[in-house]
Amino acid sequence: MSHPLVLVRDLKKHFPVRRGFFRSSAWVRAVDGVSFTIRAGETLGLVGESGCGKTTTGRCLLRLIEPTSGEIRFQGVDLLRLSKRELRMMRRHMQIIFQDPYASLNPRMTVGDIIEEPLRIHRVGTAAERRARVREVLEEVGLPADALKRYPHEFSGGQRQRIGIARALALRPRFIVADEPVSALDVSIQAQIVNLLQDVQERYHLTYLFISHNLAIVRHIATRIGVMYLGKLVEIAPTDRLYRHPLHPYTQALLQAVPEPDPDARRQRLPLYGELPSPLHPPSGCRFHTRCPFALAECREAEPELSEVEPEHFVACFLVTPMKKAQTTPPGESV
Repeated sequence: MSHPLVLVRDLKKHFPVRRGFFRSSAWVRAVDGVSFTIRAGETLGLVGESGCGKTTTGRCLLRLIEPTSGEIRFQGVDLLRLSKRELRMMRRHMQIIFQDPYASLNPRMTVGDIIEEPLRIHRVGTAAERRARVREVLEEVGLPADALKRYPHEFSGGQRQRIGIARALALRPRFIVADEPVSALDVSIQAQIVNLLQDVQERYHLTYLFISHNLAIVRHIATRIGVMYLGKLVEIAPTDRLYRHPLHPYTQALLQAVPEPDPDARRQRLPLYGELPSPLHPPSGCRFHTRCPFALAECREAEPELSEVEPEHFVACFLVTPMKKAQTTPPGESV
């Protein structure tokens, strides 16, 4: 069996709802029992509507947010059992690219200091070696050497995101969480940043968790795609198979909502009923049944498990028949 680089089992993150000075008994179930794996060198895309728990999942993986429960393993190490010192050492190999290039860079620091900061924190090399590494990584992300002494406000949005990517690459990590890294950028710049991410992935043999709501971009960059709805994974499959043969009604609706570049093209859209339920009071049974046009009585009462229906294709839906063989490996883990 080949072991995945990242393994997540039954990950949960529930946020307490506070009213005044007292804590209420209500909880927002932002992530509620998510399991998946990511193999070394691949890109797992995580998609879904705003508020489905994508970003919370990514931040829990790095323990930027402490999970409520579950298991997170990186290179076989259980991250939730690490002390603060051990976690800091592990973070040399795990980095994040934030969504907003305007808010994620310290406006009081020069670009050189921003990129050098993780090297200083982890005490990597001498001052001269750190500066040489900063110049090297600036060149790799397509920024001029004179950017070292300039401040973030002097750059465009796309250039600021390149600075954020350079900061993430400075320590030569193995795993990067890319949290909607192009959603705040102009459409003309998005393709450049995605191509840059693919280039540095090949150069550094990186593994990505790529979080996005842009299905066209995810299709271009992801090896496999996981679809989230209201804190749950409802489908996960290799990219080509998911786009060619989506099985969950929610995945079908998402793909049918992607704009068609041909103005004369006509296609049937799957109707979704009602509004997105609140994660504070999620529906019983299948969380999608309140909007699903094919919902059965069973969907209202029982929660479907994420089961393998085709090789490496997992779906949580009573309308889809699981494979006959017993499923013993987590989604994405090869045997």
